[in-house]
Amino acid sequence: MDRTVTRRRAIKTLGATGVVALAGCSQDGGSGDGGTDDGGTDTQADQQETGSGESGTATDGGSTTQSVSGSLKIGVLQPLSGNLAYYGQQGLWGFLSGLAYKGDTDPPSDVGTGSTTMSVGDVEYELVVRDTEFTADAAQSAATDLVSNENVDMLAGCSSSGAASRVITNVVKAASVPIMVGPAASAGITSDSETCDDLVYRASENTAMDARSGGRYVANETDVTKVYLFGADYSFGRAVVNNYRSVLEAEGIEIVGERFVNRGYSEWGGLLDNAEQAGAEGIVGGFTVATLPNLFSTFLSGDYSYRAFGGFATRITNSVVGQTMQRVLGDPLTMEKIENSNLGPFTTRYHWNQYDNEINDAFIDSYTSAYGVVPDLFTSGAFTGASAIQQAIQEGGSTDPDDITGALKGMTVTDTPKGEGAYTFQEYNNQARSEMTVANPIPTQDEWADSWDSLIQPGEPLARISGDQVTIPADSDDMNCSL
Repeated sequence: MDRTVTRRRAIKTLGATGVVALAGCSQDGGSGDGGTDDGGTDTQADQQETGSGESGTATDGGSTTQSVSGSLKIGVLQPLSGNLAYYGQQGLWGFLSGLAYKGDTDPPSDVGTGSTTMSVGDVEYELVVRDTEFTADAAQSAATDLVSNENVDMLAGCSSSGAASRVITNVVKAASVPIMVGPAASAGITSDSETCDDLVYRASENTAMDARSGGRYVANETDVTKVYLFGADYSFGRAVVNNYRSVLEAEGIEIVGERFVNRGYSEWGGLLDNAEQAGAEGIVGGFTVATLPNLFSTFLSGDYSYRAFGGFATRITNSVVGQTMQRVLGDPLTMEKIENSNLGPFTTRYHWNQYDNEINDAFIDSYTSAYGVVPDLFTSGAFTGASAIQQAIQEGGSTDPDDITGALKGMTVTDTPKGEGAYTFQEYNNQARSEMTVANPIPTQDEWADSWDSLIQPGEPLARISGDQVTIPADSDDMNCSL
């Protein structure tokens, strides 16, 4: 099938029917599920379909790169307003930083909604940024406009997993336009048959990677033998619990109970008592900033014999949790108080101080200079997504979207904040796997106080779990994608 012709035909059809599709999908209330943490003219399109001007090739480390000239128009979908605008900022800033690194320039500091242009060598990127407002309705509407009116070649982004799933189902597949998803983290995006597709790639880490890395650490590096699992009652929390259960049980850890609660749940006393009575030696909380402070406040105020495990979240969640810890444990919040609290260790997809390499050093410097904060949880995946697109253009010798997706298939991404070659797209579901780390919370160090607005930060890595151990295997019952 000539996907290029199909895509252009589908874009025209989508432009005519997009309003009908939106109306038909508005019954879900239009909200995303919070699954992170908690265009060109026809002439331009014709030029890109015939490929870019090639001016030679070079071989480096066994892969062929080509000197490519051309343009690529990417529609960027991120929440840039509301309470979770910081999620979208991380996704946008990380993506800009990835392109800037590849182009040996500084990332632009003032990009918001609208269009901006960046050059990487002889490739010109036009980024058309839209605010998704962290809702599925707004994301689908923006994606439809970007594809049918702005004629973008690719889409990138979405912080809400509900928004990402809607965009994939109703826009990406309908218009045959590829997307680099992130930081939306629901494991189902790249493991469920409804959303996984040859057009759908994700460099960003997902909830299964959180849970499988944390579960392996608990099983192999602690003396915990019995665990009680708590999670938010939607896709994010259920993915955390399901993947922790899968790994822990495989490692011989007994699951003594499970409980799902609504976001923002506050009556934790009875539930934590239940875990104590069940003989839990550890509990896992699959929650975001909406619920974690309530859980931790009750846990820290009680006299429980077990430890609490989970994942390090973003700065905004760490800030609230740190304030909660200081309120309960006392001011100042010291290393000793944190160590005695039985909180942690926690897994992290990425934080700025977990990786020591030249790429990450440059990333920290440029990102902090441009945005006033250190790179956070979602930024490495976004950086890597942009880096992978440019690498695909070089290796494929073209800015045509079909050639880009072909080059992305199975790619090991050279330039990433976790180190050279640290992310690899799995051919069976187009999800990039990468190493995860485990660290204890510590008081924020003075050198980071101005760029990390939180009382706590991740400490030095206690363990590193390789990418092949944290991903959902192709033959797992949890993997319903086979491309």
